Amino acid sequence: MVSILVRKFNAYYANRPILTTMITNAVLGGIADTVAQTLTAVRMRQRQKVLNGETNQKDDFMSIEIHELDKKVPWPAEDQSLPPSKRGPPPFDFERLTRFMAYGFMMAPVQHKWFGFLSRIFPIEGGKGTVNALRRVAFDQFLFAPVGLAAFFTFMTVAEGGGRRAVMKKFQDVYLPALKANFLVWPLVQVLNFRVIPIQFQIPFVSTIGIFWTAYLSLTNSSDEPVASRENSPSPA
Repeated sequence: MVSILVRKFNAYYANRPILTTMITNAVLGGIADTVAQTLTAVRMRQRQKVLNGETNQKDDFMSIEIHELDKKVPWPAEDQSLPPSKRGPPPFDFERLTRFMAYGFMMAPVQHKWFGFLSRIFPIEGGKGTVNALRRVAFDQFLFAPVGLAAFFTFMTVAEGGGRRAVMKKFQDVYLPALKANFLVWPLVQVLNFRVIPIQFQIPFVSTIGIFWTAYLSLTNSSDEPVASRENSPSPA
């Protein structure tokens, strides 16, 4: 199966590299957000068990709240009046899934051009493979990553209906923590990517490894109150 998929991907990539990358990115972005929403639902169920006394929080790994990123995910309207121990997990958000797929789809051409640019100015051949791979990582992490994260949070906030104030608040709340997490996760991944992975597989490789990273971003992006309710709420005196 893997061999068949690789051959199919290579054939499509050879004919239409950008479109193939866009579709691949969209599918993997959808998988990532599905993982994030599933994790949220599982953690909500575990929290409900703790509140009902059905499990010991100290002994239950899933009940350990590491970041509390999903603590403000909106509840169904019919659950709002229920106590926390009686509430179910939030429903699957297909609009959020669509936003993540759209972002991956639109960012793929930019990533494609960027990776092509890095491969041209820092070729792996010629006895400088490791050095040039490290140079690619440095350029990618210090130039592309901050801009890419900014584009992600801006796109998601605007797509959710937020305005300029909502975008600024998102940056104040989650941009720097996400950027720090990026610097912890991606340099090693990108060294392997630029040094070993053929160029046509570099973006799919990043997107595949990035399923859990994108799931983290999805939870981070949903960690605030819903944008519409935040912007429509009265300003403090």
